[in-house]
Amino acid sequence: MTASWHTLLDVAIRTSVIYLALLVGLRVTGKRQLAQMSTFDFVLLLIIANAVQNAMVGPDTSLAGGLVAAAVLLAWHQGIDRLRRSSRSLGRLLGGSADLLVYHGRVMHQHLERENLTIDELRQALREHGVASLDVVHMAVLEPDGAISVIRSDEIVPGRPHHRIKAVRRNE
Repeated sequence: MTASWHTLLDVAIRTSVIYLALLVGLRVTGKRQLAQMSTFDFVLLLIIANAVQNAMVGPDTSLAGGLVAAAVLLAWHQGIDRLRRSSRSLGRLLGGSADLLVYHGRVMHQHLERENLTIDELRQALREHGVASLDVVHMAVLEPDGAISVIRSDEIVPGRPHHRIKAVRRNE
């Protein structure tokens, strides 16, 4: 059975709505969720993927319907990526900005709360970087990609890159 243009347009519209809704939803949940996944998060991701797949293609399970959905997703992704790179303010809106978590050994508790990060998770991330005490931390920053960058006070050397922790694991 061949899909009609009306059906394929319906798939494109459904896919666009789902993509934009998920983009907003993931942006609201915070960048910490992007860099780490617990078992709970993974199960939720699988369920969401199945639910939105059904919502995107509706009754059209044809090859054409699947290809249209994939093409629309890729087009949205490419378009939003270009928008994000074209403007610094749009980049911050769509991709987020870095948040300072520790400065001169002092924890910025309001920033932890805003990012739904606990002090225990922060301490775990610091230990993964080899830091046993907050006193030796010049800065710890939650990056837009969810990674935590840590700069020790004794590592501040002009021109030397800092080290990054690629994920903060959740203790669930």
